[in-house]
Amino acid sequence: MKIGVVVPYSFAFFGGVVEHALEQARALSDRGHDVRVLIGNDPPGRLTRLLHPTAGRFERPPSHVIPLGRSVITPANDSLANIVLSPSAVPRIRRALARERFDLLHIHEPMTPAIGVAALALATVPVVATFHAAGPSRWRGFAASMWGFLLERIDVRIAVSEAAAETARTYAPGDYLIVPNGVRLPPPPTLSGRRSQVVFVGRHEPRKGLSVLLRAWPRVHAATGARLRVVGADPLAVRYLIGRERLISAGVDLLGALPGDELERELAGAKLLVAPSLGAESFGMVLTQAFAAGTPVVASDIDGYRRVAGERTRARVPPRDAHAHAAATVDLLRDEGRRLACAASARAVAERDYAWPRIAGTLEGLYRRVVSVPGEAEAAA
Repeated sequence: MKIGVVVPYSFAFFGGVVEHALEQARALSDRGHDVRVLIGNDPPGRLTRLLHPTAGRFERPPSHVIPLGRSVITPANDSLANIVLSPSAVPRIRRALARERFDLLHIHEPMTPAIGVAALALATVPVVATFHAAGPSRWRGFAASMWGFLLERIDVRIAVSEAAAETARTYAPGDYLIVPNGVRLPPPPTLSGRRSQVVFVGRHEPRKGLSVLLRAWPRVHAATGARLRVVGADPLAVRYLIGRERLISAGVDLLGALPGDELERELAGAKLLVAPSLGAESFGMVLTQAFAAGTPVVASDIDGYRRVAGERTRARVPPRDAHAHAAATVDLLRDEGRRLACAASARAVAERDYAWPRIAGTLEGLYRRVVSVPGEAEAAA
């Protein structure tokens, strides 16, 4: 089956939906499908540095990625997304669809212009769509009023969690199948003997709660000597936050954005991940990435996280409560027996519920419900 995976964001910048789509393509390819990823891209250069003052993945996209134009930073869902809004993206998509002759399109965030909406409008094959976002947004209502009629073109609607499905139903009523974000499983990790390090992974955005963790960290560092490794957030922005709020930066390492392999190594070498998000999280991919590395988490008690992680994989604390985050982190760092038990449970959950081979198999089954590829039916008979 030839599958087009459509993403309205930029390949050049790390993000949950982008990483999900790239890993989806890899997992489906491993199952024998011919997969292309249609996505924006911002090549290195002066214009990209002007439009995007943050670090990105400035490398040539792999051969299965079809770039569709530059992105711009756009406020969305209490975040700053790199969305392709150029009108030139539309004829590029049209040409790509005509050239590639896909059997099926899988569109992520189909109501997002220009790529998501254009792909939905131009599709002449069955369409599967995944809705990722959770939480209130005035933008989605506007989008539904402008091009919501295109939702009728979707053959299968997927949400990555019940929280995402609840959000989608507010502007796109209908039936949604829950298929969670997948996670790439590294080789079985060593759970004991890890460095006294705690990892935070996320962009420097208020909803990620980094300021809460930075307020909590002096107590954790003083009690345990552990170091905090901040991944994803721009180091200059974090230094500005520390200075503005007069926080103590002792024991904090600012690593910036890391590619997937380096992030896996960071997680596999740390004792804990701390996820202090304030809300608007539909799933929590960072939690499952930590689980895959055998790393338990201290996480805010919010809907998107609560439904991903069980009690035996994490410590649950109220969002915005720096004291509670500090206390839970110290307790888990000091109790190695409990930490190891949580680590083993975390890896087991990742293998059982979120590993990409399992998720790709589920997607393949959904695809075969709506598409008939010449030759496959005869071969199956």
